[in-house]
Amino acid sequence: MSRSPKVAIVILNWNGRNYLEKFLPSVLATDYVNYEVIVSDNGSQDDSVAFIKNNFPKVRLIRLEKNHGFAKGYNLSLQQVEADYYALINSDIEANPGWLQPIIELLEKDDLNAACQPKLLSYANRNLFEYAGGAGGWLDSFGYPFARGRIFDVCEEDKGQYDSTEQVFWVTGAAMVVKSKVFHEVKGFDNYFFAHQEEIDLCWRMQLAGYKLFACPSSVVYHVGGGTLPRGNSLKTYLNFRNNQIMLYKNLRWSQKWWKIPFRIFLDMVSAWKGLFIGDGGYFLAILRAHLAFVKWALFRKNQSVFPVKKTGELSGLYKGNVVWQHFVKGKKYFSQLIK
Repeated sequence: MSRSPKVAIVILNWNGRNYLEKFLPSVLATDYVNYEVIVSDNGSQDDSVAFIKNNFPKVRLIRLEKNHGFAKGYNLSLQQVEADYYALINSDIEANPGWLQPIIELLEKDDLNAACQPKLLSYANRNLFEYAGGAGGWLDSFGYPFARGRIFDVCEEDKGQYDSTEQVFWVTGAAMVVKSKVFHEVKGFDNYFFAHQEEIDLCWRMQLAGYKLFACPSSVVYHVGGGTLPRGNSLKTYLNFRNNQIMLYKNLRWSQKWWKIPFRIFLDMVSAWKGLFIGDGGYFLAILRAHLAFVKWALFRKNQSVFPVKKTGELSGLYKGNVVWQHFVKGKKYFSQLIK
C-alpha cells in the first residue's frame, strides 16, 4: 500500500465494564500505523464511562443517551466518525497485535472488496471456532446462517482446514472491518433489527450492490460470545427469528420470497413445537411472537427498514440446499461435509 488508510476501531459498549478492562488493552496493542480506538457507550448503567475516562484517556469516547441496540447504536456512532475503514469490534474480543494489517491489505486490493472478518476462535477454548462467525459466514437457501467451522451449535476444532482466504456471504458483527463509504452507501445497519442478524442483512445488501465480502483467516481474534444476551435467552430467540424473516422479505426476489418465506415459517414452527415438547415453553412463545411481529412489520412497519439500494450483484457464500435437512436429518455436522 502506498499509504496506510485510517481505521477507526469502534467498540459499542453496553454495561461491559468488565470486558473493557479485560480486553481493551489487547485492542490498543494493535500493530497498525494509522488507527484510533473509540468506545461508543450505548447508555450503560454501570461505570463503563468513568472507567474509560480514568484508565484509558487516549480512547475517544462517544456517549449515546440510551441503549439503541447494536444496529442503531452503531449507526448513530459512525455518523460521528471519519475514517477510511470502520473496524467494529465487540467488547468481549481479544485481538492479536497483527490482526488488522492483513485485512486492510486484502480490502485495499480492489474497490469492490467491501468488508472482511478475521478468523473467530473461542476465548475459552482456543482450538475451537467461535459460534458468532467461525472462519466466515454462509447462508442457506432458506435463510439459515452458518459458518466455516460452525453449523448450528456444533463448533469445529480449528485444524487449519479453513485457513484459505475466501469470499463469504456474511462477515461477523463481532469483528467486522468495512469500508466506510460502502457502509454509508448501502445506508448502514437496519435500525429496526435492534440486534441480531443485522450484520447478515447488511452483508446481503452490500453483495446485491455489487460488492465482495471476505474471511481472512491469517487474522485471528478470540471471542467470549453471549456477553449481552446469552444463547437460549427468549429475547435473543425472538430477535433472531423475527429479523431473519424480515431479512428474507427485504432481500429475496419476489419469485423466491412468495414460497420460501411460508416454508421457512413452517420450519420455524416445527422447531418451536419441538421446543415445547421438551419443556421449553419460552422458546415456543418467542418464535410465535417473532412471527406475529414479522406480519406486523410487513403490514405496517416496512417503511422503517432499509431496503437494498439496487439488485445487481452476484451472491457468494450461498448454499443452494437446506442446512436444516442436511444437519438434523442427514447428520452432517461440519461445513466441509456440506461444501465439497
